[in-house]
Amino acid sequence: MKIQGRTFVVSGGASGLGRACVLDICSRGGSAAILDMNEELGRALAAQLGGSARFFACDVADTASIAAAVQDLAGWVMQTGKQLGGIIPAAGVGRPGLVLDKRGAPLAIEAIDFVININLRGTLDLVRQVLPQLAAAPPDGPDGERGVVVMVASSAAFEGQMGQVAYAASKGAVAAMTLPMARDLSRFGIRVATIAPSMFDSAMTAAMSDKVKKGLEKAMEFPVRAGKPDEFASLVRQIIENVMLNGVVIRLDGATRMPSKL
Repeated sequence: MKIQGRTFVVSGGASGLGRACVLDICSRGGSAAILDMNEELGRALAAQLGGSARFFACDVADTASIAAAVQDLAGWVMQTGKQLGGIIPAAGVGRPGLVLDKRGAPLAIEAIDFVININLRGTLDLVRQVLPQLAAAPPDGPDGERGVVVMVASSAAFEGQMGQVAYAASKGAVAAMTLPMARDLSRFGIRVATIAPSMFDSAMTAAMSDKVKKGLEKAMEFPVRAGKPDEFASLVRQIIENVMLNGVVIRLDGATRMPSKL
């Protein structure tokens, strides 16, 4: 799969890991459909990248919002002539909360729904709505490949900490659906892979206190720092270009293994 001349759909594309993917794709001759709720950041990024990117307002927790964005981006793809090459659902949130707090109160179902609806349901809903277009793309290369789905899990999928029940559940589910999705889509020449990053510089980690960040650093082996968004985008690029990467969850964590608590 070549990035050049192809269009990639990136949710959460206005900031953080998604933004890094958009920048990398466009720098290599590809086009990026930036899906995000933040219109100011999204439109600014699209303007910065010129004709190689287009912003589409989208709330991945809302099926109708995704449908409208997918319909609009389909029109854009027809205009540019750059066929769809992949889907990168990078929109995600974290809302920590103990499943039973010190007062004996259970975690609010609203908090659970908020995380699950964006991280899991939003990922699957976006992918399923874009897939018909991706499957209709002409096959490419000797393997007849049509595209790739690169999903985002987390190290919390394997070592969720205290207060991460909802978050770990959402990311664990993303990891779990990687192989069956790859099997479902193999007949169409579409691959599926998932990246499970540890702490990376993003809007989510920017909200962490210095105490939490220093506690996380103690669990790191090498390098002893948060990952950089361009390092994440580099792995996304490798997955796009390497046809043998399919049905796999790749940890991107510098050998970090999260402790029970900080």
